[in-house]
Amino acid sequence: MKAGICLLLLCEVCIELSTSLGKPGNRKKEKSCWPNHEKAHSTMDQLLHRSTAEPFAKQDPLEFTLYNLTEKNTDFGFNLYRKIALKHDNNVFFSPLSVSFAMAVFMLAAEGETYKQIVQGTNLHLFQDKENFHPLPALFKQLKDNITENEELDLQRGSFSFIQKNFRLKEPFLNQSKQYFDMEFLSVDFHNSTHAKNVINQNINKKTKGKIPTLFEELDRHAKLVFVDYILFKGKWLHPFNTRFTELETFHIDKYRNVQVPMMFKSDKVASTSDKNLGCIVLKLPYRGSAHMLIAMPEKEGDYGSLEDHITAELVESWLRNMKTRKMDIFFPKFKLDQKYQMHELLQALGIQNLFTRKADLSQFTDQRFVKVSKIIQRAVIDVDEKGTEAAAASGSEITAYSMPPTIKVNRPFLFMIYEETFKTLLFMGRVVNPTEL
Repeated sequence: MKAGICLLLLCEVCIELSTSLGKPGNRKKEKSCWPNHEKAHSTMDQLLHRSTAEPFAKQDPLEFTLYNLTEKNTDFGFNLYRKIALKHDNNVFFSPLSVSFAMAVFMLAAEGETYKQIVQGTNLHLFQDKENFHPLPALFKQLKDNITENEELDLQRGSFSFIQKNFRLKEPFLNQSKQYFDMEFLSVDFHNSTHAKNVINQNINKKTKGKIPTLFEELDRHAKLVFVDYILFKGKWLHPFNTRFTELETFHIDKYRNVQVPMMFKSDKVASTSDKNLGCIVLKLPYRGSAHMLIAMPEKEGDYGSLEDHITAELVESWLRNMKTRKMDIFFPKFKLDQKYQMHELLQALGIQNLFTRKADLSQFTDQRFVKVSKIIQRAVIDVDEKGTEAAAASGSEITAYSMPPTIKVNRPFLFMIYEETFKTLLFMGRVVNPTEL
């Protein structure tokens, strides 16, 4: 059996119809083109010299480095996770990186307050220098190129857009989205919603290698663009679990509910630590190809609220610095998750609001007026077994690694994160409350 993660992010762009039309702006019109127009020359100046978000008061700007970008992306991911966790007490699984890439695409499209909200909401507002520009899309491209070059890790990421056949994009946006995000463009007729739905579902099924065969049950016939971002990750444990030792054991959901789950076992040298302030044990299970799954399990059943409230990139870094490797017996449950989120609702809660309303300024995207993003949906699937994971999508704590038990049994709710190690990139994050539920 193969284990796997598939992630899919979809953004739907619509033109809002209104009888009270505002006056057109005095903005100079740029040349527009069809999706299959020959790629024209684009310069960094087209990307960089933009109206940008003002930095928060009395905070020094950050250098444009991959490590700074991934650190801010990680904290953005934790902020997003907290918004999801507030909605329910069930399983969670999503990719912060995929949402960040989608927002970076909209940085190319947005201006004014819309752009400012995207940059601040995604925790990237400090990337600003004396010239007052943001070469963030180029930095995202550098990140994508670096983390997908690792053949042993087998991480694939891509973007494609389905565009209403008579909807025109501005040429700079079209070229830059191809240049920085490898965007593919396909024309469809959303007015024939059944055919458009079939075309999109077929392409999604192909790109995710059958992990998500049918995503759309219906489409808005007024849609102008559907944007898809996907991540496929095939991670093999550096030291696999032996299938012969997997047995049914009790997993304690809370004080009152238990379930029987296939519990994997191995005796191995494992890096771990203990956070006394947050009352949790942290394990690091490595994949081949410079990646790992980080598991944070509260010592008490159901006591993960404090951990969720305090987790930051700085805290995770302190865990990793204080880990010690020693021989342990590890019990870890097999699980599958299939989660779908209305990301536009979560992003609005983080302050990215104009993008989804009539106030949206997407004037770098198209000359057509009253264009907004109607919704952003992410669906993520993960399957963890003995072989590994195959994917299609608080500072100041007292930390010690010297009182770890010789046996660690992950038999109660836990948080997990999948990192690419070279640039400390948070690829996926989740919470397993009940391993027997998707």
